[in-house]
Amino acid sequence: MTTASAFRDRIQTALSAAVGRPLTWAVIVGLIAAWPISWALLTPLPPRLPILGTVPPFELTAQDGGRFGSKELAGRVWLASFIFTRCETACTAITRQMARIQGRTRNLEPAFHLVSISVDPEFDDPARLAAYARAHRASPRMWTFLTGPAGDVRDAVARGLRISMAKEAEHPGTEGISHGTHLVLVDGEGRIRAYYDPEEGTSVERAVRDAALLVNRG
Repeated sequence: MTTASAFRDRIQTALSAAVGRPLTWAVIVGLIAAWPISWALLTPLPPRLPILGTVPPFELTAQDGGRFGSKELAGRVWLASFIFTRCETACTAITRQMARIQGRTRNLEPAFHLVSISVDPEFDDPARLAAYARAHRASPRMWTFLTGPAGDVRDAVARGLRISMAKEAEHPGTEGISHGTHLVLVDGEGRIRAYYDPEEGTSVERAVRDAALLVNRG
């Protein structure tokens, strides 16, 4: 027998003996169990999101015709977008981003909710919003579309969520509607925690990450 063969045989014998000992398996299991903890300790958590304001109480009308607002959202983290159904450019892109976020946050439901508010409430009645929601495969459990009296919508959007909203009276069509496009993340206490530009390439990933952080640690 060559020296190399003898060395290999000794290694195999030692391994066989070790595998047969309960203590060896206990050590292996312990190392496997400790790895997630070690990884968590070595990976720093992102800093807490700042508090950027508080959303006053509001109540609007959902796509199913029911009342929906801050009372129904209390205790839940939620992400708001601002759209109108006659818009075929920016609003469609924003809604697609929200749909992507919906798909990636199903494990956070019901602690997390999506809200889209129409900035064209005179045209967007509940029936139109319901059709729009279906077209974008919005889950009624996770995503609510809101409309209501123009004054109530303006209060919720401009005063509450601090998103610009304007409609020029001389323009009866969609060309007179101007509004901010940022998504707004709100925590379970009704506090604004972040804004996201949907045109930024990382906006979906950041919104999903931040929503999960708020759900899990506030």
